[in-house]
Amino acid sequence: METTVKYYSGEEYDMIVFCHLRWDFVYQRPQHLISRLAKNHKILVVEEPVQTKLNGKGPFEIKEINANLHVCQPPVNDIEDIGPYLQKRLHSKSFEIGWFYSPAFVSVLEHLDFETIVYDCMDELSLFRGAPKKLIEQENQLLQAADAVFTGGKSLYESKSQKHHNVFCFPSSVDMDHFSKTDVEKPKDMRHIPTPIVGYYGVIDERIDLDLLQKTAKMTPDVSFVMVGPLCKISDADLPKEKNIYYLGMKSYEELPAYLNYFDIAMMPFALNDATKYISPTKTLEYMSASKPIISTKIKDVVRDYSDCIMLVDTAEDFHNAVQNPNTRFQKRYNEILEKTSWDTTAEKMSTIIEKILV
Repeated sequence: METTVKYYSGEEYDMIVFCHLRWDFVYQRPQHLISRLAKNHKILVVEEPVQTKLNGKGPFEIKEINANLHVCQPPVNDIEDIGPYLQKRLHSKSFEIGWFYSPAFVSVLEHLDFETIVYDCMDELSLFRGAPKKLIEQENQLLQAADAVFTGGKSLYESKSQKHHNVFCFPSSVDMDHFSKTDVEKPKDMRHIPTPIVGYYGVIDERIDLDLLQKTAKMTPDVSFVMVGPLCKISDADLPKEKNIYYLGMKSYEELPAYLNYFDIAMMPFALNDATKYISPTKTLEYMSASKPIISTKIKDVVRDYSDCIMLVDTAEDFHNAVQNPNTRFQKRYNEILEKTSWDTTAEKMSTIIEKILV
C-alpha cells in the first residue's frame, strides 16, 4: 500500500493508537482493526520511538495511510519521552479515544487526556523474550485507567477478566475473501520447491518450535517444509538447515494468498512456552479460508476451539504421521467456523462498546 510522508500540520485526531508493532511489519490484528475503525474516526497511530541524535527536536513526520489514518514514529530516545513529545507537538491535548496495544506506552496518560481508554490486549507481552520487567507494573497502571479491555483470545480473556471489570473477548478474525483466492500465480520463489509442501507464514521467533520442525523434516525427506516470514529476536544461525526446509523471508499481506494457495498442508509448529501460553493465532482462520488441512501443536486456544477439525501433534512422529495421512474431512466444520467471524463484524462490535462508554 502506498503511503505519503508529510509533516504534521495541525490535523485534529479523535483517536490515538499506541502500538508496539510497526504498521509496515507483518499485517495483523492492529492493521485489520484500526484500518476499519478509521472509516469513522480520524486516527493517529503512534509506534515505538526511533532513536535519533535529535531526540525529539526533529520535524514531526506523519505517514499518511489514507485521509483518516496517519502513522508516526516519534523521534525520541525513550518510550517515556513520547508523552511530552506529543503534548508539545499535537494541536489538541484531549481526544475521544486512547487505544493501547502495549502497556509500555502508559506514561502518555500523564500528558494527554482521553474520554475513553481501550486496551486491546492481543498478546501477553510480559512473557515474550526480552520483555522489560516493569511491563507488568505498567499493565496494572493501564488496567486501572482503561474503560474497556479487549482480548485476542479466550485464554487472555480468562487472565485479564480477573484484573478488570469490563473485559470482552474478541478472538482473531479473518478477511475470508482475501485468503480464499485460488486464481493466483505461483510465486517465483516457490516454483523450484518440490511438492508436496507443508507451509507456515508469520513471524519466525521464539514461539516457533524449531527443534520439532527439524526433526519432522528429517523424518519426512520427501516433503518440503516452507517457512514464509521475517525473523524476530532470533538469528539465521538459530534456524535448522535441512535440505527440505525453505525460508522465503517476509512477504506482504497482498502476497500471502498466493503462497498459501500452493501449500498442500498448512502448519502452526508453535513451541509450548511462556510466549505461546495465551496466543490465539490469526493464521488459523486464514488457513481455513484457503481450505487447507492444518497441523498444529497443542496451543490451548487452538485445542479448545478447533480440535475437531485441526490435526494436533505433540511430537515429530505425530507431525510426520499427520503429514503422511492428512485429515481431509474438515470443510463443513471450517465453513461453520468462518460463517461466524469477520474483521468487519469484530470492528463493528468494538465500536458499539466504545459508543456506549462515550455516551
